[in-house]
Amino acid sequence: MAAEIHPLPQTRKPVLLSKIEGFQDVVNTAVIIPKEDGIISVSQDRTIRVWLKRDSGQYWPSVYHTMPAPCSCMSFNPETRRISVGMENGVVLEFVLSEDYNKMTPERTYQAHQGSVTVVLFVLEMEWVLSTGQDKSFTWHCSESGQQLGTYRTTAWVSGLQFDMETRHAFVGDHSGQVTILKLDQDSCSLVTTFKGHTGNVTALCWDPVQRVLFSGSSDHSIIMWDIGGRKGTAIELQGHNDKVQGLCYAPHTRQLISCGSDGGIVIWNMDVTRQETPEWLDSDSCQKCEQPFFWNFKQMWDCKKIGLRQHHCRKCGQAVCGKCSSKRSTIPLMGFEFEVRVCDSCHDSITDEERAPTATFHDSKHSIIHMQYEPTRGWLLTSGTDKVIKLWDMTPVVS
Repeated sequence: MAAEIHPLPQTRKPVLLSKIEGFQDVVNTAVIIPKEDGIISVSQDRTIRVWLKRDSGQYWPSVYHTMPAPCSCMSFNPETRRISVGMENGVVLEFVLSEDYNKMTPERTYQAHQGSVTVVLFVLEMEWVLSTGQDKSFTWHCSESGQQLGTYRTTAWVSGLQFDMETRHAFVGDHSGQVTILKLDQDSCSLVTTFKGHTGNVTALCWDPVQRVLFSGSSDHSIIMWDIGGRKGTAIELQGHNDKVQGLCYAPHTRQLISCGSDGGIVIWNMDVTRQETPEWLDSDSCQKCEQPFFWNFKQMWDCKKIGLRQHHCRKCGQAVCGKCSSKRSTIPLMGFEFEVRVCDSCHDSITDEERAPTATFHDSKHSIIHMQYEPTRGWLLTSGTDKVIKLWDMTPVVS
């Protein structure tokens, strides 16, 4: 059911500690139990399972509970041992685990959404249960009374949610690629602002309350760091995945961002460097280097008796250039481009070897990741994949 891994000692890469198998369908959410050798999982196969590590070194379920519908998401509060489970039928069910993690008691049911619940968060300080759904709504309930306190309609179905306790701001990411900031009160909410930088849907959000920075991941394979606290509208782009970004977590003590994607990649980003915003792409009817017309510029093509060229853009300066003037490729890590991208010839010559030094490390999890969770006290990372397997990693060699 679960095998203990005895890895060879290696440096500067995540160490696989354990694999947990035996699921009938994919695990949509799983969390590491802090200060315990345990994991809680909710799955598409309608099960909630609490896995505890036995003397043999293997993880075995101490709780195996079948739900009335497939489980789509979960939130776990270690202080109260409260599990909030969102389901595909729109209901959020709440359970409390016993101190020995061998028993789970039903606590409350919330009729939260008309469609599948996509994210659920329990806020202990406010006694709120926040949830989002495919019915294009964000709701919050009182966990003491079970009553719905408020709801907010979004433009598309919501796929990301974070909450800042100090300011009571909710960050809501949706399938249109938009992030909405809401100010929550006890029974009402107000729209603060919206911003959009992704060309695909928002798939993951991560909020750092210390630096007051929001990270968003998308199906367009990119991550954007939004400087909310700086109030200058700064947005830094990070390009390090070959498929959609499925999970984000920020380690504030080392100022590193961990991202996981459907490509199986685990990327560790050094955020303790001065990063630059990617430039806006400029519009032009002709190459801004050699002045050759682009193929839609019929007048200049006729006047010069030349065939129009295809337009490209330099990722460093943003200028509109032809293929001949942008024949070279380069990484630009401080702009977030860890893979080689198109740059114009003059920018290529200006980039120094120091500027090409990578600011991220890349690791292969060997499964297509659909969910991740980082437990900072031990430096452990949990990933679950389309292969119906949970993997537990020791990240201390790379997050340090």
